[in-house]
Amino acid sequence: MKLYYKPGACSLASHILLNEIAADFSLEKVDTSAGKTETGASYADINPNGYVPALSLPTGEVVTENPAVLQYIGDLVPDSGLAPRAGTLQRTRLYELLNFLSSERHVAFGPFFSGRELTPAEREATERQVAKRTSFIENKLDGSTYLLGETFTVADAYAFVILNWSNFVGIDLSAWPRIQAFMDRVQARPSVQKSLKAEGLINSEAA
Repeated sequence: MKLYYKPGACSLASHILLNEIAADFSLEKVDTSAGKTETGASYADINPNGYVPALSLPTGEVVTENPAVLQYIGDLVPDSGLAPRAGTLQRTRLYELLNFLSSERHVAFGPFFSGRELTPAEREATERQVAKRTSFIENKLDGSTYLLGETFTVADAYAFVILNWSNFVGIDLSAWPRIQAFMDRVQARPSVQKSLKAEGLINSEAA
């Protein structure tokens, strides 16, 4: 398998999960602005929508759209617990979370990554929307280690990545203590450390 990724983008969640299951995969970085991969290929030929992640399978098929890629990886090793079994209520709860993270928490960050400087009023409005969705995640962590209980799932990998974007845009997470503990817990996982180092997001010498 090959994962097409952009450092720190939502594709980081797929990267984490591939390491979590010790999959045999390679990485190819994408410059989404230029529409080129690091080998010079046209990314539109791989994913016409132009964004990451895209997961190229040994069959030549390509899986796109972050929630779909995450669930595909989670199902590769059913006993891993990364994705509850299809047809169960817990799988439906996973769908709920992935839809929320994708359509609400992820999208709320959009203005920060628009390529232009926000006015003070625009920044205030965007921070308000981000805070609202962050509080939802804080409440989901009430009394549980991870978003679906005590088992780390694909939703936790995705949540970790988009919560981590707060560091890039200057949003302090200290108002959400459960999230702070969650972030520390997830970042300590070997799969997360390995992925962060590979994408150049933390020093390769870091513990």
